[in-house]
Amino acid sequence: MIDALVNGLVILMDPFRMLMLFAGVVIGITVGILPGLGGLMGMALVLPFLFGMDSYAGIAMLIGIAAAVPSADTFPSVLMGIPGSSGSQATIMDGYPMARKGQAARALSASFMASLLGGLIGAAALTALIPFARPLVLAFGSPELFMLTILGLSMVGVLSGSRPLLGIIGAVAGLTLGMVGGAPVAPEYRFVFGELYLYDGFSLVILALGLFAIPEIIDLLAKGGSIAQRGPGLGGGWMDGVRDTLRNKWLVVRHSLFGVIIGAIPGMGSSIIDWLNYGYVVQTSKDRSQFGKGDVRGVIAPEAANNSREGGVLMPTLLFGVPGSSAMALFLGALLIFGIQPGPALLRDDLDLVFVIIWSLAIGNVMGTVICLALSRPIARLTFVPFHFIAPVVLCIVILGAFQETRHWGDLVALFCFGLVGWLMKRIEMPRPPLLIGFILSGLAERYLWMSYNLYDWDWLYRPLVITIGALCIALVIGGIWLKRRSATGEQASQLPTADAGTGRAQP
Repeated sequence: MIDALVNGLVILMDPFRMLMLFAGVVIGITVGILPGLGGLMGMALVLPFLFGMDSYAGIAMLIGIAAAVPSADTFPSVLMGIPGSSGSQATIMDGYPMARKGQAARALSASFMASLLGGLIGAAALTALIPFARPLVLAFGSPELFMLTILGLSMVGVLSGSRPLLGIIGAVAGLTLGMVGGAPVAPEYRFVFGELYLYDGFSLVILALGLFAIPEIIDLLAKGGSIAQRGPGLGGGWMDGVRDTLRNKWLVVRHSLFGVIIGAIPGMGSSIIDWLNYGYVVQTSKDRSQFGKGDVRGVIAPEAANNSREGGVLMPTLLFGVPGSSAMALFLGALLIFGIQPGPALLRDDLDLVFVIIWSLAIGNVMGTVICLALSRPIARLTFVPFHFIAPVVLCIVILGAFQETRHWGDLVALFCFGLVGWLMKRIEMPRPPLLIGFILSGLAERYLWMSYNLYDWDWLYRPLVITIGALCIALVIGGIWLKRRSATGEQASQLPTADAGTGRAQP
């Protein structure tokens, strides 16, 4: 264990891998300051360029993105009253009122410090879990792994918000798309319709870019003009925010651990963690009079939980091969691109890689915090650049990334079609992550089911761990529904009349 911990750090300290980690952090910050994009799009943008790259370097870049986005998305939330991502919605409640009072610097520095500590606590929690989880995970066979894929699919309802039926339809569509091409367990091709391009199936890269990148670019362009008309000054008080966070250190620890626990439940959205923590800090505080008017605790609690969540969502992703979030579904796909199988094989054969991921998460959080603090003023100005200046660059990256994988014209057609599907899904408010998760888990579910049946016939259904995971699927679905209802109740209760930040847009 100690040897693997040290080896992971030595592997990551390679100059090229550190450069890729730094590049991932920079990309994560860039994506985070643009409202509505988030870590999923950041990962989707770089995924095409990982082919042929050193696996440690590529994974470090992806983790750098995941670590930096929760810190950078604070900029639009505090300065403009617009959520940078779903995980920064609750930050608006007190962050934006603080900015309007001329305390933007204090709100940002408190947020960055809380994010740093939360990220480190999340990485430490993941490290502490490895010795206890490894014996359990190594005891898993193909029946248990199949049930874990079912566990991932059972989170579709949780990922679907208030539209579970549409989420289920999306997941079924994803499973169907995953079946296109060669079967993983038989020498036959399905749904190819005589098209040579379809024999290898659809690319995860093109599907992710089409579903998530294209619709966001279209919507941001459709708004026209600047993302915000004007913004408040940053003011002073940088050290005040740091002192606020250190003064509330137990608040940071408590909400960071809360973020880890909720994040470890597969499918729990970042907005769930955000609002639950905000509602919890309001309910447990003796003085609630300033919440919604600019209470720094309303910034510290959700930001600490939002960053620690990344350590939590990595737990089911790495230990069981079940994506802990929609972004982790894409990360799981990246591991498969590198030929890395998450779960028992990873902990048995490549424990060093697990600690490379953990070190990348910890160091990426430090890098992201330092960069955000150092470049706060110029980054704040970037949030007001008209998006039509940025869109051509992003669109070129998307098209080149889609085309470079096979250099077949079918890639561009597929990108356009998936982009249209993603845009339509967004228009009708049909959740897109379930489709992505269904696509990724399709091949794994089929392979593990085939292996289980051939090795054990149907007797595998009576194995103790299979029954336990099946019960866990049911419990998590019920618990997820309860948590979402609790979060919605907390969100409504926290909409104080004085918090005009709840409009989601900066006041002119």
